[in-house]
Amino acid sequence: MKVLTKAEEQIMQVIWKLEKAFLREIIDELPAPKPHNNTVATIIKILVDKEFVGITVFGRTHQYYPLVSKEAYSKSTMKSFVKGYFEGSFSNAVSFMVKEKNLSIDDLETLLKELKKK
Repeated sequence: MKVLTKAEEQIMQVIWKLEKAFLREIIDELPAPKPHNNTVATIIKILVDKEFVGITVFGRTHQYYPLVSKEAYSKSTMKSFVKGYFEGSFSNAVSFMVKEKNLSIDDLETLLKELKKK
C-alpha cells in the first residue's frame, strides 16, 4: 500500500471520519489555521490519484469518499513501522513501549485478554 504524507493523512482522517464529504466540509473539520481551499483540493486530487479517495460528481461539485479503510491503512502502516524500526518483531515494539512507559501493566493485561479471545 502507498504511504501518505502527513498532510495527506490529515485529510484522510477527516474523510474517514465523515465517510462522505464535500471540499467545504473537509476544510471545516480541519484545525486552525485552516489551509487554503486550493491546497486541500490539491491534496485530495493526490489522494484520488493514489486511489485512496473516490469521487461522486454532482454537476460542478464533487463529493469525496474513502476507497481505503482506516483499518487497512493502519494495519499496513503498523507493519511497515515495526518492520523498519523493530526488525519486524511486534514483541520488540511492545517491549520498547513498556521500557518507555508508554504501555502499562494494565494495558498489557488487556492485550493478553484480547489475544486469548482470538
